Amino acid sequence: MAKMNFGGVVEEVVTREEFPLERAHEVLKNEVIAVIGYGVQGPAQALNMRDNGFSVIIGQRPEETQYWDKAIKDGWKPKETLFPIVEAVERATIVQYLISDAGQKAQWPVVKQGLKKGDALYFSHGFSIVYRDQTGVIPPPEIDVILVAPKGSGTSVRRNFLAGSGINSSFAVFQDATGRAKERTLALGISIGSGFLFPTTFEQEVWSDLTGERGVLMGALAGVMEAQYDCLRRNGHSPSEAFNETVEELTQSLIRLVGENGMDWMYANCSTTAQRGALDWLPKFKKAVEPVFEQLYRRVREGEETRIVLESNSAPDYSKKLGEELARMRNSEMWQAGAAVRQLRPENWKK
Repeated sequence: MAKMNFGGVVEEVVTREEFPLERAHEVLKNEVIAVIGYGVQGPAQALNMRDNGFSVIIGQRPEETQYWDKAIKDGWKPKETLFPIVEAVERATIVQYLISDAGQKAQWPVVKQGLKKGDALYFSHGFSIVYRDQTGVIPPPEIDVILVAPKGSGTSVRRNFLAGSGINSSFAVFQDATGRAKERTLALGISIGSGFLFPTTFEQEVWSDLTGERGVLMGALAGVMEAQYDCLRRNGHSPSEAFNETVEELTQSLIRLVGENGMDWMYANCSTTAQRGALDWLPKFKKAVEPVFEQLYRRVREGEETRIVLESNSAPDYSKKLGEELARMRNSEMWQAGAAVRQLRPENWKK
């Protein structure tokens, strides 16, 4: 592993130079990889591995026609590379369990019956294993249990692969029954197109992931945007002005600068007025939200957040309720203003 300095803390990471694709092929040359689920992560990881020349099959419930048909459209062939879940598990030596967390709980009895001694059970999220008292996902002792967690959505995993850049992933070994668990894990991480891999544990992965999703990445971001937008509207600003100052400038300008060279570089490339105000208000916002993050992290560690996920996502009307919640967001004034603003971007101008 290469040693990297992360803000003064030295960590070990695995790069493509240390573990090239050729080595991954050598490690996995006798393996058949079954990707279970063709919803979010499944298509990206499966297509990337197929494009990289690995032996990949898909396991999907035929009655879920949306995903079964999607797999066929992507070139997977029924009875050749596309099978019902239990048949795919039986044919495989590595089983990538990539359906939703609630779905993993529901389908575990089906998957478990197809596992064989020496197989590897692969996750991209620590949820089912860490909270196994809630999910019932308890792997048999004679298999490897491993994790590669891309730090992005399935869409990003595929897009970055096609662009040649890859996406960073964490990796972990929960159970090493064969003595080959780690090399299998690293080979799979490279095979799905990871830019580099950094070590974690199943616990650390899921605790950070659930906190991040509910926090900065999605929940906090959306909440802070709504709060600022509503403040500007209450004080007489137009929808277009409020949206531009809240969302558009962030997504189309500032966050790209952060991605390129860091927050300080973004600050250095803004006006002196913006710099001074941001630096003065940063600690105020940090102090205001720190207690919320501590509460969130505690609820994640204690399993309360996972209990809510499993309970709500397993409900028969979950999809309907989710659609209603997302429709309320989509139809809110802020995001309707956003739709109008996006149409005014130069790339959307009618020729």
